[in-house]
Order: sequence, then C-alpha cells, then structure tokens
Amino acid sequence: MDDYSDYDGLGLAELVRTKQVTPAELVEAAIVRIERHNPTLNAVVHKGYDDARRWAASDLPDGPFRGVPFLIKDLGAQVKGWPRTSGSRFAQVPADAEDSELVRRYRDAGVVLLGKTNTPEFGIPGVTHSEQLGSCRNPWNPDHISGGSSGGAASATAAGIVPLAHASDGLGSIRIPAACCGLFGLKVTRDRTPICEVSDGALGFSVHHVVSRTVRDSAAMLDATGYPQAADPFQAPAKGGPYLAELEKSPGRLRIAWSSETPSGRPIPDEMMDALLRTVELLDGLGHEVIERGLGIDYRLLYRAQGLASASNFSANVQRWVEALGREPGDDELGPLARRGYEAGKRLTGQQAFWGFQQLRLMNRQILAAFEDIDVFLSPVMATPAPRADWLDPLMDDLKEFDRRQAATYPYTPPFNFTGQPSMSVPLWESEAGLPIGMMFSGRFADEATLFRLAAQLEKEAPWKDRRPQVSG
Repeated sequence: MDDYSDYDGLGLAELVRTKQVTPAELVEAAIVRIERHNPTLNAVVHKGYDDARRWAASDLPDGPFRGVPFLIKDLGAQVKGWPRTSGSRFAQVPADAEDSELVRRYRDAGVVLLGKTNTPEFGIPGVTHSEQLGSCRNPWNPDHISGGSSGGAASATAAGIVPLAHASDGLGSIRIPAACCGLFGLKVTRDRTPICEVSDGALGFSVHHVVSRTVRDSAAMLDATGYPQAADPFQAPAKGGPYLAELEKSPGRLRIAWSSETPSGRPIPDEMMDALLRTVELLDGLGHEVIERGLGIDYRLLYRAQGLASASNFSANVQRWVEALGREPGDDELGPLARRGYEAGKRLTGQQAFWGFQQLRLMNRQILAAFEDIDVFLSPVMATPAPRADWLDPLMDDLKEFDRRQAATYPYTPPFNFTGQPSMSVPLWESEAGLPIGMMFSGRFADEATLFRLAAQLEKEAPWKDRRPQVSG
C-alpha cells in the first residue's frame, strides 16, 4: 500500500470499514516501514509481528480505529506476552501476564498492536537514549534527538510507520517529542485516562495518551479511552461530550496569555521568539484576545521542590523493584542518571521529601489561580528546536553539564504536570534548519474541550499534516 503513510488513523479505519483495504494489509504496510526506517531511527524496540498478524486476521472490535496499526511505549503499559524493559537493564519483565487497562481500551478501539517503542531508562530524561535500548533519532534529521521520554512513539509516527502511537507525559514526555518531531501531542488532565497499574508511582504527574499527526486522531482516541474505572482513587471531572464533536465547534473568542519567560531569566533564541510572536499574531488574527503575562511563579523554587519530590519518589520506585527481585541493582544495571537518582533519593529525609510535596501543592495553587481570568496559556514547548544527539546525551560523563543543557532546553512543560492541567504541543512552525517548532497551549483543569477546539482551528489555519520529514514513507 504505497499511500499508507498519507492517511491518519481514522482515514485508515475508514478504508477498512469500506473494504478498500484489510487490517492484514495495513499491518504488512507498517512492517515494511519499520524494516525500512528502524535501522536509522531505532524507534521500535520490540517487534510483535506474529501477534499483529494473528490479531489482524481475527474478528477485531468495531471501534473507531478498527484495523489500524499501533505501537505501545515500552514504559508502564503492559501487553500480555510481551517483554517490558522500561529502558532499563535492571527493571525487566520477560513477558507480562496480562494487558493493562489502557491497553485493553486500545484493543477495544480496534487497533492492531504491532510492537513497542523506544524510551529512556525509567523515562527520566527528555532524550530517548539508554544503555539498554540505544539512541532513538529524529526523522526530520537523524543527527538530532526525537525528544523524550516518548521519543520512539514520536519518531515512528512522524516517519509514517503508524499514524498515532501510545505515549505518556510525566514532565513533558508527550509534548517534547511531539515538538521535536512535528506532531500533535496532548497531555491530558490528570486521571483522564487509566494509570497503568505498574506505573502508578509518579505522584500523579504522569498521564497516558497518544502522539498523532492529526488533531482528530487524538480526540477520537481520547473518546475511546478517557473514562473512569472503578479502581481509580481519583477521577477527572466528566467531559461535556465527545471530543471529536468539539472539533466542529468554534472556540469562540478566547483570552490567551503568553510568555517566553524562562527560569534562568535568559532570553530564548531569536528564531524561537519569532515563532512565538508569529503565533501571537496568528491568534490575534483569528479574533482571540492575546495578552503578554507570565504565570507569576518562582520557577527556581518550583523546580527545587520538584527535584526533592521526584528524587524521593524515584528512589521508592526502584526500591519496589529491589524488593520484587530480592537484590540491589548491579553496578552495570542502572545508567548514570538512574543510579544518581536512586542514591540521592535514599539520602533524603522524610522532612525534605514532604517539604517538596507541600511546596509543589502551594505553587500549584498559584498556577491554577493564574487561569481565573484566562482560558489558555501560551509558550513554546521548548527553548530551542530539537538539539543534536551528540550535544544532549544522557550518557555523557559530566552529568551536571547534561542537567544544565537539559534545563536550558526544556524549561516550560513541567508546571502543568504538577497542576494536572491539560496541555498540548501544536506543530505550527519550522526552524531555519528545517526542524519542527511546537507551541504549547495549556488550558484550565479538565478543559480539554477548549484545547481541542483551538487545535482544530489552528490545524485549519496553519496545516501541518502533509509536511514530510527526511525519513518517512
């Protein structure tokens, strides 16, 4: 199927519904593209071809994505019979005993699971590179990163291997790869989708959804997966109606605040500022009220609190593996960032950890209060386009230098993980070097509907679906 990569997920499903193509033919088209592009990208790290072929030949559920090939991120989500590594040499499961609830919902939506995508160790850095799974590269320029921690999902989707893929976001891990790879990526409201049973240890910061080439695929998949389950200790407020239907509605005249403020106070590069100002001009031309105003928070204090909370939480998560395996990780079983985080967390006192949690809660109130008189907050997703892979390397010897570079690259995404608000990356622009530039729009708590309406408007005014990276098709 030569034009396979020209379709989004709903488009492929329509071909199946009208009997123009079979699910088995779509699976073979996706496999051809994995074999063609994966040697360059290293996006797919587990190939479940035999399972996919059997599933495609079965009586698939009549969901919105019936017959569409789909990939699962190798972090958190369980697929029955498939290995799970979390990008780590230590925390490996040879074969999961059952599907997680989210994976069951994906299957009910009709997708055909084809494999698993690359992720860094425990999803720690915003770069998909680990000793266990290797480096995932950007299809727009393979010398550059695909972002993280859903870099494999974004790389595969941008290259046209699949039209959408499972992703998760704990500090930016949907929005950053989407920005790097020119995709639409929505971090949903906290607890909007099921928390995978084996990854319910991220303080509520992490949520699961997809990266996609079109807004409508994201909306339709959230309609299929975004509803409560009895085991959820907390539940997001109910949506007002189908998200797919929201795309047909005008967003109205929104009040949108924007800022380029960074924690360091240093200005972002000129081409990123130009992209932000072009976005402001676009929004103004669409009739929105656009005001320059930041969130009014002390970013340094926010990230200090997050560091304490995350270190103690990460160490506790590794300790769960220690208890399950009955031993400490060997010298070569944790990468440098994971080893440092595990040891640092063990040294923290309970008082330090809870100060971090408490401070985050206090600052969440400040961020949420900023939305009392605005509908949406706009900033870039990243302070630069996707960096070169040899410059932002989580395995480099000088971890402090890596921290400095990563903080300078990704200053914007984490606050909305802390508050639980929905936040989306929209691929509006390209850099002078031809790399995608994503703009981040964050909405009020539980208000994905407004973001979807705005995203549909932007997709119509500044379409991106037909842009093609170097490695694609």
